[in-house]
This record gives sequence, C-alpha cells and structure tokens, in this order.
Amino acid sequence: MENVNQAEFWQERYEKNSTGWDMGQVSPPLKAYIDQLPENAKDKAILVPGAGNAYEVGYLYEQGFTNVTLVDFAPAPIEAFAARYPDFPSEQLICADFFNLLAEQYQFDWILEQTFFCAINPVRRDEYLQQMARLLKPQGKLVGLLFDTDFGREEPPFGGTKEEYQQRFQSHFDIDIMEPSYNSHPARQGSELFIKLRAK
Repeated sequence: MENVNQAEFWQERYEKNSTGWDMGQVSPPLKAYIDQLPENAKDKAILVPGAGNAYEVGYLYEQGFTNVTLVDFAPAPIEAFAARYPDFPSEQLICADFFNLLAEQYQFDWILEQTFFCAINPVRRDEYLQQMARLLKPQGKLVGLLFDTDFGREEPPFGGTKEEYQQRFQSHFDIDIMEPSYNSHPARQGSELFIKLRAK
C-alpha cells in the first residue's frame, strides 16, 4: 500500500489508462457548488490537489476563475491538462507532492477535494488534515467529496465513515456541512458525503 504515495505508481496508472475512478467530467456536486459562487469570487485562490485529469480545474477556468492551482505528482495528467488548456497559466500547474507544498509560498481561500483524500494511504490522513489547515487562509474552506463506504481493499480508493471523518476533521476544521451527497454522479450515488469545512 505504500506505493500509492509514489508518483511512479500514479504515472503508471495514467500511462496504462487504468483510471477507473475517472468520471470523464466535472463532478456534479462540485459543479453545483462552483455554479453558486458569487461573481466576486472569481479571483479567489483555489487549490485542487491530486487533481488528476482536473475537470474541476478546467470548469473553473472556463467560468472565469483566474487564480486556480492544480497539483499532482504524476506528470501525465498535468501534461494532458496543459494540452487541453494551452492558455492556462503554467505557473499554476504544479507537478509536486502535495505534502511538500510550503505554506510560506502557498495560501488558498478554497481547496476542492475530489478523490484526493481517498487516494492517499490512510495512515497519512492526519498528515493530510495538518497540511490542508496549513495551506488554507484563516477561515478558508475545504469543499468536496469523501467516500462514505468501506471498500475493504489494499489499494485506492480508500473509504471511511462519516463518524471517522467527523472525529478526525474537527481537530482542524469547523464542520459546516458533512452530509450524504444528493446529486452525485450515477456511478457514485449513495456512496459520497459532501463536505464544506472551515479552517479553525
């Protein structure tokens, strides 16, 4: 399971097109959230970590959001995104380990969570929380989706329960919303929690 923390593991998945998690579109709950954001939010600093094919980043960009950063440590999806959006600012495409981002360099108003939490080794979940809290500005928001199911497997995606998430996240976040997602993609209906958390 340790190899999920290595860029080579994910690069190989993209090269072999072994990307069963990929919906081929922006996640419906995140699209709905983006669609209700006010016009004056278009310059807010937004991070999408472990973005993969980054449909959410593309959608934000298409809607006029100018300060969106994509992070993934596999080069393949970043290169594919850059080919799809040749005008996207290259400095906002970061090929790096999320856990190595420095809060002194990066601070965000929002971080969008889309299959990143479930892709990392569960032993790093507390580390994930600490890093998220570091990278968010005071009262910054972590918004997205978590799997509300136990996959019972030794490779991603790794699931969990609402009770576990509440216990973990409340150490660094105020929980505004953590409820079953009513508008998930059909392939994920009934297995996702929509979260909206605020950094303490």
